[in-house]
Amino acid sequence: MSDSHTATGGASHGSVRSYVIGLILSIVLTVIPFAAVMTGALSTAATVLTIVGMAVLQVLVQLIMFMHMNTKSDEGWNFMSFVFTISILVLVVGGSLWIMHHLHLNMMLG
Repeated sequence: MSDSHTATGGASHGSVRSYVIGLILSIVLTVIPFAAVMTGALSTAATVLTIVGMAVLQVLVQLIMFMHMNTKSDEGWNFMSFVFTISILVLVVGGSLWIMHHLHLNMMLG
């Protein structure tokens, strides 16, 4: 009996070991920014960078360990749709921030 199963689409359901590793990584990636904020040992910029870095790693751990995202399942369509989603998200958020910045500069009087 194997503790890793395969769905009809070729995606792995994972194993208890992968879930435990994902849980431990998630806890560690949550405790690090919490400790950075609570201790105040880092500067504001370093604290923000730590939080953002750990958040990105947390998303990757969630996608890989719990959602089993990889380039092999469903002939890579899951991964490609994820890349497309991230691209659109970056475009919309980045464009919105750019527009708001220029509106702020151009609407200031004096």
